[in-house]
Amino acid sequence: MFERNRSKAVELLARFKDHATGAYYKGFRMLTMGWSDGHTFLPLDFALLSSGKSAINGMNEKIDKRTNGYKRRQEALLSAPQVIVSMLDRALAAGATASYVLMDSWFTHAPLIGEIASRGLDVIGMVKNDNKRFLVQGRKLSLKELYTAASPVQSKKRGILRSIRTELASGIPVHVVFVRHRTKKNEWLAVLTTDLSLSVEDVIRIYGIRWGIEVFFKCTKSLLRLQKEFQGRSYDLLISHTTIVFSRYILLAWQHRQSTDARSFGGLFYVLCDEVGTLDWAIALQQLLDLINEITTKAGKKLSALIQRQLQQWIATLPSYIKACLPISCCES
Repeated sequence: MFERNRSKAVELLARFKDHATGAYYKGFRMLTMGWSDGHTFLPLDFALLSSGKSAINGMNEKIDKRTNGYKRRQEALLSAPQVIVSMLDRALAAGATASYVLMDSWFTHAPLIGEIASRGLDVIGMVKNDNKRFLVQGRKLSLKELYTAASPVQSKKRGILRSIRTELASGIPVHVVFVRHRTKKNEWLAVLTTDLSLSVEDVIRIYGIRWGIEVFFKCTKSLLRLQKEFQGRSYDLLISHTTIVFSRYILLAWQHRQSTDARSFGGLFYVLCDEVGTLDWAIALQQLLDLINEITTKAGKKLSALIQRQLQQWIATLPSYIKACLPISCCES
């Protein structure tokens, strides 16, 4: 939710229902797409969606239709699944790479899954218990009936109940995993994936990465003052403000990664490289010879004689320009 409850003349302002509380609010729906590797979450794209049916204010008629601002306004009037496809295309065109698209139950529907699969990406998403139908041996089953038909899973994870391979009504093969609801122990939740090679544990583990976007929303609203640190009526101002807040979050995420993720401790490697770089190769060879001589003095007579012979044979094979840089006489018997 991107609330503007006290506004009256904000461009493209609309009235929406908060499905968590059941109350209505004035503002926008902020649709956000991010990237995560399980440690760091980065926002990639967003859209502030208005509504054609419940709009309070319309678009500014003076806007130049050749500008990106006009394209943003046109996008705000599209449905969320249409905008998601556009976001994915923009991210892929910009060079972003990913293995899976994670999404909650609002978007896990067959048409959108098909659009994502056509772009070479797999989907992992929560499934809403509505009128969806799944194909099992020629029969169309609801989600509850699918749970009954699924096989129990023997897993170390106690919360994983059942799983089954099935097809969506559009013919896309999927794997559905049922897990126990954490707060309502008598109920279950269903997670769907189009990657049939994943184990049930991996499906749940990867879907858990989606929690990063919830932490992101909490941080931007509570700490970075999204929606609160500006006043204005222009839709361009809303877009600019959100972009600035997201950019600040990216900097914080980068700083957090540098200080907590072991994969980012590259500074230690570079410091060691600098020390090695200042060491002359001739000095390094001399230190190697000194080390061998020290070992020789501590070894027995037979082993000492063997080491001396091997060392002399190695020195004899060295090029003359290397021999000239070393006090080789100290190694001779």
